[in-house]
Amino acid sequence: MHPLASGLRLPTNGLDYTILAIYFVVVLGIGFAARRSVKTSLDFFLSGRSLPAWVTGLAFVAANLGATEILGMAATGAQYGVAVVHWYWIGAIPAMVFLGLVMMPFYYRSKVRSVPEFLLHRFDKSAHLLSSILFAFSAVLIAGVNLYALSIVVEALLGWPQWVAIVVAGLFVLVYITIGGLSSAIYNEVLQFFVILAALIPLTVLGLKRVGGWDGLSDSLTSSHGSNFMTAWGGTGIGDANPLGANWLTIILGLGFVLSFGYWTTNFAEVQRALSAKNLSAAQRTPLIAAFPKMFIVFLVMIPGLVAAVIVPNIGTAGSGTTYNDAIPLLMRELLPNGVLGIAVTGLLAAFMAGMAANVSSFNTVFTTDIWARYVKKDQSDAYYLRFGRGITVIGVLASIGTAFIAASFSNIMSYLQTLFSFFNVPLFVVFIIGMFWKRASMKSGVWGLLAGTTAAMVNYFVIYKQGIIDIPSDQGANFVSAIVGFVAGAVVMVAVTLFTAPKPEAELAGLVYGTESPDLDEAPAEGDDAWYRRPALLGWGAIVIAAACYIPYSF
Repeated sequence: MHPLASGLRLPTNGLDYTILAIYFVVVLGIGFAARRSVKTSLDFFLSGRSLPAWVTGLAFVAANLGATEILGMAATGAQYGVAVVHWYWIGAIPAMVFLGLVMMPFYYRSKVRSVPEFLLHRFDKSAHLLSSILFAFSAVLIAGVNLYALSIVVEALLGWPQWVAIVVAGLFVLVYITIGGLSSAIYNEVLQFFVILAALIPLTVLGLKRVGGWDGLSDSLTSSHGSNFMTAWGGTGIGDANPLGANWLTIILGLGFVLSFGYWTTNFAEVQRALSAKNLSAAQRTPLIAAFPKMFIVFLVMIPGLVAAVIVPNIGTAGSGTTYNDAIPLLMRELLPNGVLGIAVTGLLAAFMAGMAANVSSFNTVFTTDIWARYVKKDQSDAYYLRFGRGITVIGVLASIGTAFIAASFSNIMSYLQTLFSFFNVPLFVVFIIGMFWKRASMKSGVWGLLAGTTAAMVNYFVIYKQGIIDIPSDQGANFVSAIVGFVAGAVVMVAVTLFTAPKPEAELAGLVYGTESPDLDEAPAEGDDAWYRRPALLGWGAIVIAAACYIPYSF
């Protein structure tokens, strides 16, 4: 049983459960409504490429705003302080803008159904198969993290054993994803986005009120944790000590470039939302629209984490009976009245379902279209692949239930997630970025670069860091270093292999490499997409400027 189960039973009543029940009914209703539009495998896996940009944009940010984001980033705030803003302003916005302005044209025009399929066109079958297997494996692991995060809340809410909460919640998500496919996931994610905000805003406001506002919060934590705890860049000089255990160089290179770009530009759980957009303009605007709420959501997860560090000063310490992951449930118990508590619990459940659904829907797409249809059962009817997609969804959810118990061994689930990203997303990113911008990169360099990057990141984490060969102050610092090591190893191996193997014929690279002509370059924008306020460049650079400005009050 989770350590808090006996002491964190939330004081819920009939009103809270009524709110929760209404939400579940609505979610299942959306799933059944979406079922009517699922007639082909393209409908099931990519919503028939028919959704408007505002829908895919909100789904894009909601898919990321899972329970792992809320519980994990609040935990990071409680553990590391204001440094959590780096995961948003430098660790998300630039990469989201790069995805929208630079990479989405390659993805969308190539008509691929998944991110790994792009590697099939750019490199060869070996790179495609390896990336598909690695992504399917990582998607199941990350879905399991969402299940574990939910179990913390359900255990506190209902007093259920952790394994019961994991199984019941996983089966519920299975129903609405299997019924309505990606459309069900996306429209539920739009709903979940607003439910999540309705949960976090009262928690943030009441938390600040409890500790005397921002000034009271800052004074308390500066006194107990030191001045660097309440700044973004304070103490990040090379050789200096700071709560995060990382210097400015590893933050910028490890998080701001390698981990961030690796996650946002190649993680199919996110990119799938953009690929479901109705045209190229809507696909490009999907991550750009998502960037604006993303940069401000940090306050709704950071502040509760900081407040928890004040209200429960020994949170996460040995013998306290708490972990940093408990920051949000602790505040819910301490601050929220009935009714509002029901909304908050519903918001966390919504966050869990958004995060898990994103990974499950991307898993079933990759496994069906990139592994099964390509290498196991070729040339079957579309109806066959639609049935198989629904069936593999069941297997994906059951596997996620198993991996949820792995996440339970980490005191900070965001550290666990960053570890997975350094293993799987960063090596994939280096293969993409070199393949997209270097025509000479050979067909065989893709698979060897991916294999080298993944292996190097794992060796750095499990051998060099965990065995104490090199002293790295924290798990997060180790993740930044692992990401850099994986990126450099993948790039070096790709260049070396390219020098000794044949490049892909240039005629086969049209639309896949920067500077080559795409057969769809003349695609006409839909009516209204050329309006000045919808221009991707304006949205993208606007997001960059605002994110940079957000740093000013918290720099030192």
